[in-house]
Amino acid sequence: MHIVILALEGLFDTGLTVTLDAFATARGLSTRVMGGSPHFEVTTVGVRRKVRTAQGLIVPVDVIDPDLKPDWVIVPALKATTPDALAAALERPDVRDAKAQLQRWHAAGISIAASCIGTFLLAEAGLLDGREATTTWSLAPYFRQCYPRVLLDESRMLVPSEIGVTAGAAMGHLDLALWLIRKASPELAALVSRYLLADIRSAQAPYIIPNHLAQADPLVLRFERWARDHLSGGFSLGEAADALATSPRSLQRRCQAVLGKSPLAYVQDLRVERAQSLLHGSGLDLEAIAAEVGYVDGATLRVLLRRRLGRGVRDLRADLR
Repeated sequence: MHIVILALEGLFDTGLTVTLDAFATARGLSTRVMGGSPHFEVTTVGVRRKVRTAQGLIVPVDVIDPDLKPDWVIVPALKATTPDALAAALERPDVRDAKAQLQRWHAAGISIAASCIGTFLLAEAGLLDGREATTTWSLAPYFRQCYPRVLLDESRMLVPSEIGVTAGAAMGHLDLALWLIRKASPELAALVSRYLLADIRSAQAPYIIPNHLAQADPLVLRFERWARDHLSGGFSLGEAADALATSPRSLQRRCQAVLGKSPLAYVQDLRVERAQSLLHGSGLDLEAIAAEVGYVDGATLRVLLRRRLGRGVRDLRADLR
């Protein structure tokens, strides 16, 4: 498998290095344990001759050869963690050149992968239009605002599509590398995972901070504050809308546009977050915790936690000790 990593000025250091380290580990284990197969050839390229990371380190890059035909191209994240910083980065001349190069690679049938803010470059290039994708959960509202034609699901860590694959926030770079190694050899991916003490995670949902997402929109933020104050009661869309001096339709539309989910689904996120906190920081049993977050019995909460987090109550308590 020939993999090209597209390094851009100001990229997230960990995103690049964890990708390189994962494939270096795969090469070493393949040589020692599996007779050298599969083999990974990794090349780091740039649209400029000199690339400096966000931490100021110089990255040795090759100039892109027009005849270069790798199996996969990986786009690591830029270190731009706010909408304003990201918008400015996406307008840079080198980033515009990178978007054009991604379009050429796609037209040549080359598979493309990106993680975290790297997914914004794929969306900017139009490669994700009409396709499912994920991105860093912290900028998901901004992603929806910029690219309404993309079928975004930030609760997922990895989303394969016709163009390649997108992955989630920050350490999603490692999940992405393991996913590509697994495509070549599930056995080798398992070995790399064990050596690095890392597993492919199927979801970002356990890591999402609902309050951070709500701050992307004034009405959604007011709704979040109201919902937190009323978690122990049953949810009514009409009651919430009245309290916020808006219509149920407007509240529904804003939540869908900003969060990609209904007001009820967002309230469920808040209930899961609060329940996790109580599982960790209180001596309450599950029935009492269920009552605190608006459910009549612990069985309903147990089902919600497993559906949203993929873990049972016993596992969650063990993790949080």
